[in-house]
Amino acid sequence: MEDTISAVITALGEGAVGIVRVSGEGALAVGEKLFKAASGKALGTYAPNTLVYGHVFDADGSLVDEVLAVYMRAPKSYTAEDVVEIQCHGGLQSLKKILALTYTAGARPAEPGEFTKRAFLNGRIDLTQAEAVMDIIRSRSEASLKLAARQQQGQLAGELRRLRKDLVDVVVNLEAVIDYPEEDIEDVTYGRVQESLGSCTDAISNLLAHAHTGKILREGLRTAIVGRPNVGKSSLLNALLKEDRAIVSQYAGTTRDVIEEQLLLDGVPLVLADTAGIRSTDDFVEKIGVEKSRQLLQEAELVICVVDGSEGLTGEDEEILKAAEGKPCVIIVNKSDLGMQVDLVALQKRFGEDKVMTLSAKTLSGVEAFSAWLKNYVYGSEGTLGEGAYIQNSRQENLLRQALSALEDAATAADNMLPYDCIVIDVRTAIDLLGEITGDTVQDEIINEIFSRFCIGK
Repeated sequence: MEDTISAVITALGEGAVGIVRVSGEGALAVGEKLFKAASGKALGTYAPNTLVYGHVFDADGSLVDEVLAVYMRAPKSYTAEDVVEIQCHGGLQSLKKILALTYTAGARPAEPGEFTKRAFLNGRIDLTQAEAVMDIIRSRSEASLKLAARQQQGQLAGELRRLRKDLVDVVVNLEAVIDYPEEDIEDVTYGRVQESLGSCTDAISNLLAHAHTGKILREGLRTAIVGRPNVGKSSLLNALLKEDRAIVSQYAGTTRDVIEEQLLLDGVPLVLADTAGIRSTDDFVEKIGVEKSRQLLQEAELVICVVDGSEGLTGEDEEILKAAEGKPCVIIVNKSDLGMQVDLVALQKRFGEDKVMTLSAKTLSGVEAFSAWLKNYVYGSEGTLGEGAYIQNSRQENLLRQALSALEDAATAADNMLPYDCIVIDVRTAIDLLGEITGDTVQDEIINEIFSRFCIGK
């Protein structure tokens, strides 16, 4: 029998309402020990899912709070177990007292993520849906909320289970041929295997092609604005934020430390860092800032290189551009309102036509074009969140890449008409890896590690 657990499931602090949840076989017994309905009837005599008005009393009979309580009978609850939830006033002391009374009545404190973990273990949700729960809580934008909600409804899991079924069919057919060999069917068998593996490989490749979209919407795009002093990095930051966040002056070296801000740019969450101008300097403090800038340039997921369009490229510009080559980057030729001295054609040949754009942080000309570029970078050419399934995190991406590698090995074996057993081994590996994403074949330690990242009460 699972322990009965309890926790506060609303944010701690002052609020109109706070909720204590009790889950497990003894949930009703715990609830009835501390909750007394105003009608005098026991909570369990009401129809499940009925909100009941009453009070919570201490062991000595003193009143704790006026509350509403609801009993949800298994499996029709969040955890698929018996659940009692008590809605009280949202003061910290009231919540702490009622929670303590649930412990006295026989419950134990819930571990981080234990309610959702039980929902997974009881088969109400799979692992991708469980991970989506925290994505919903941590959503930074409407797009990330929309994606997380779709995953919580099982969109990704449905796609992965379809792929697993197709691969299981491949294994079943191959094993049937192995057990009951027939003459003159090898060409047909290998051809069918190649066709099935090709379809699954394409589907997984498509998921991986959009992997960065889910990650960006979930965690934010870590973006560094870099450039030599006085090219307009801080002005660009202020233009994007639409406020004077960074100090702007005509003097070189004004920004000596990293200024980091979070913002939504047309629905795309950015973790935006304005860095100190990169140059050689003897100033001790500025030198520290320059080193931080160089480090951020290497670590950023997107680099915005800013150059002064009213001047030709300097040696310092060239050094920065060279460091950005090979990284995801966009070149902003700033101060377009002052005339153009930079060779745009040369920059476009070097970095790609779509990755070089002119902009004036002073007049805001070009800011909308940059926003459009950014949406295309995140979402793809459609510039918006598609209707298909998306990978949610690095765990899922790594498992998908391993599954893709196994299928490619299987396809190579089929191309070379190797023994069927060789193909089956690789396909089974892919099936197990896909099962780890949904939780069908995942190990206990991985499950525990995933749910340990959840907050208490969820």
